[in-house]
Amino acid sequence: MAGLVVAVAQPSCTALDVAGNAEAHAQAVRAAAARVVVFPEMSLTGYEFEAATISPDDPLLNPIVDACAATGSVALVGAPVSGADGAATRHIGILAIDGSGARVAYRKVWLGGAEAESFEPGAAPAVLDVDGRRIGLAVCKDTGVPQHAADTAALGIDGYVAGVLEFAEDAAVPGERSARIAADHGVWVAFASFAGATGGGYDHAAGRSIIRGRNGSVLAEAGAAVGEIVRATVG
Repeated sequence: MAGLVVAVAQPSCTALDVAGNAEAHAQAVRAAAARVVVFPEMSLTGYEFEAATISPDDPLLNPIVDACAATGSVALVGAPVSGADGAATRHIGILAIDGSGARVAYRKVWLGGAEAESFEPGAAPAVLDVDGRRIGLAVCKDTGVPQHAADTAALGIDGYVAGVLEFAEDAAVPGERSARIAADHGVWVAFASFAGATGGGYDHAAGRSIIRGRNGSVLAEAGAAVGEIVRATVG
């Protein structure tokens, strides 16, 4: 089986500007030229707890859908989302977007800090199938809870991807957590980490998005700059 090209992106973000942020995501998808493009936690809205939930059929997502159609990409986009089966609950989620549209692929299981005041935890780990690969999904604090990676790996995965957000002083965290997960479960790992200002008090997010191989080796790593994209081929 040919390798899978995965990219991690650090798009510019204007808090609560879904239309503008969607355009930035679309530009990143086109620039990444990858089969899977991973974006940070709540990348469509910024880390703003009052942000309205994003419906998969929201026309504001069309630029990303079009970019995925043009490139053959699957974009994994961070956004506040509603509960399953039309439930009125609010969750921190991942939208899987391709050329045919969008769907909610995952709802964050392990909430951090004050998130539980505005959001509900997701019910269970989730896996996305892309070209015969099983990709486990995670958001930020999930990656720091070994049980999450273990429960996700138990579903049978080839890789583990996450959108994360860290303060600049915690820039080492994505690297440390991705190394642990690769070592514990023998899977490739891709973390997209916000850079720059993201809302919610994060004026200087860490960046340092990273992709590791199954053996833990660093295949690609971004710096701290807004707009950086790095890519790698994973097995």
